[in-house]
Amino acid sequence: MTAAPDAQQNHSQPPVARKVRNETKIHGYTLEDDYSWLRQKSDPEVIKHLEAENAYTETAMAATKAVQETLYKEMLGRIKQTDLSVPSRTGGYWYYSRTEEGKQYPYMCRRKGTMAAPEDLLLDLNALAEGHNYLGLGGYSVSDDANWLAYSVDTSGYRQYTLFVKDLRSGALSSEKIERVGSIVWANDHKTIFYTTEDPVSKRSDKAWRHAVGSDTSDLVYEEKSELFDVGAGRSLDRKVIFLASYAKTSREYRYLPADRPLADFKVVLPRADGHEYDVDHYDGQFYITTNQGAKNFKVVTAPMNDPAEKNWNTFIAHNLAVKIESLSFFTGHLVVSERERGLNYLRVIDMTSKKSHRVATDEPDYAMGLGANPEFETQTIRYTYQSMVTPSTVYEYDLHTRERKLLKRQQVLGGYDPERYEAKRIWAPARDGKQVPISLVYRKGLKLDGQAPLLLYAYGSYGASMAPTFSSSRLSLLDRGVVYGIAYIRGGGELGEEWREQGRMMQKLNTFNDFIDSADYLVKNKYTSNTGLVIQGGSAGGLLMGAVANMRPDFFKAVVAQVPFVDVMNTMLDSSLPLTTSEYPEWGNPNEKPAFDYIMQYSPYDNIKAQPYPAMLVQVSLNDSQVPYWEGAKFVARLRGMKTDDHPVLLKTNLGAGHGGASGRYDALRETAFTYAFVLWQMGLS
Repeated sequence: MTAAPDAQQNHSQPPVARKVRNETKIHGYTLEDDYSWLRQKSDPEVIKHLEAENAYTETAMAATKAVQETLYKEMLGRIKQTDLSVPSRTGGYWYYSRTEEGKQYPYMCRRKGTMAAPEDLLLDLNALAEGHNYLGLGGYSVSDDANWLAYSVDTSGYRQYTLFVKDLRSGALSSEKIERVGSIVWANDHKTIFYTTEDPVSKRSDKAWRHAVGSDTSDLVYEEKSELFDVGAGRSLDRKVIFLASYAKTSREYRYLPADRPLADFKVVLPRADGHEYDVDHYDGQFYITTNQGAKNFKVVTAPMNDPAEKNWNTFIAHNLAVKIESLSFFTGHLVVSERERGLNYLRVIDMTSKKSHRVATDEPDYAMGLGANPEFETQTIRYTYQSMVTPSTVYEYDLHTRERKLLKRQQVLGGYDPERYEAKRIWAPARDGKQVPISLVYRKGLKLDGQAPLLLYAYGSYGASMAPTFSSSRLSLLDRGVVYGIAYIRGGGELGEEWREQGRMMQKLNTFNDFIDSADYLVKNKYTSNTGLVIQGGSAGGLLMGAVANMRPDFFKAVVAQVPFVDVMNTMLDSSLPLTTSEYPEWGNPNEKPAFDYIMQYSPYDNIKAQPYPAMLVQVSLNDSQVPYWEGAKFVARLRGMKTDDHPVLLKTNLGAGHGGASGRYDALRETAFTYAFVLWQMGLS
């Protein structure tokens, strides 16, 4: 039995979770899960256990307290605490957010006509957070006549958002208080909202509604029956069309109606088909469809709105296996295509009259870029963001005709930051099957790369999500202490296109873990670090990666940081009552089918813990996490401690008032980062 943390308990020893025999028999196999009782969040014993783990972690980390405080002050000292975002124009107003020193959350504001006009405070997130440990802003959308603000907030971290509507003329709230809301879209009549809601058990967004502001009812306009699909709503930037998207991991289906006819019925653009992923936008009376039909990395076709069937498609952008088309953004006379080639982001501008195109120039060989806030369709200039591991986040204004760019804002890093003191580059590591895995690296110039430097290696590698070499002022605290930082773009991610994604999912998922191990091996062999200085980090599905590689090659890493880790893959994927499980089948497989079960059993971290030495480990979870429940990390730690054969510390830290992303307040989040970095430095011998 785990005791509650109190004055009598010895926190110098890790808590021992009791075992309760639990078996699942499937496919002739018996799954043993002695710690399934930790799933009972309402059981006081569970909370006592998590509190005991936190107390033990605090004791184990006591020697790093001074380092944590030093790191926090360093990181805070680099931030301009009272700051203003780059304002963006919508209609007759300039919208922006601002922060004040000492305040956890931003203020959402606007000014009419010019930034010299008086400020209208639309939303004070600090006031909304009063009395809560957590505050997340979901939707935030102003009606076209600028009179109404629809917004949603979550005060638990469970991604459970409540919709409110505010009259911006009077400052009063309307009568709306609608629970479990996802997307929010205004129709052109300035009074009709389309919104989506989630199922209370599965948290799958399954319904779309039409609502008139001030009404006490809403009309159901669509219900998604398939457990593989979620529903989202949006509107084309030209304000002509409202879309409802049904999306699964490998299939999509769109519906639409004219935005100035909100009472019309939604029509299907293209019926769903297995493996067909497509997106739709509207420009000049036509649909522009980005589709993978016969195009692994997508192509763009045009189609008439009255019959967008494939027989009426005309190719607008042909498929290019070397370039993945990620999204389209239409403006008056121009299209901006977000695309990816060899792991790098590009913005391609197409003149819709001449059809000539060019890419926006970039400054460095390894960087991240993307469109910024561009709420206006009728414009000849756009904003885009640019950064790298040495260049702070930057907002440029770009003239679509002259190709001239104007610097609007670069993130200010206080304390005399000089990018010339650091070196960033991209290298390629050979995987065991001959594939080349890109890795971004950054370190302090002059650092001797003789195999003695410590290195923190991060990766994700799932869902086709693409990581990028972004800037972090907090990371400077590692670099200035001689740490090399790296990001490995392993298979399962989307960095090198759809084939890269396909080769790291379902029955090829082992490539993800092998790529990471091979990348780490390459870094050691080429003297960027050593096995005794190599710490690895990943979160969510990246936490699955951490658990898997720790089981596969525990000798290879000095320490592991697994944040909100998806480590109990088999038990979770066998429980269809949990949020996300059924919609995840196309990513991991359905273990109720024996081939998928057999494959998942090869890597599921919880099921592959062995009696062997393991690296030191910090596992961070959140009590209100709806995406990866806290018990996955808690169970993993309990089983690992009971089986490993070494004395390296395994720490579990639970945020008892947050969700998947950790603390919501900016100062609280900074303290979490300081804690994590203190563990990393401790294990590297630098504390």
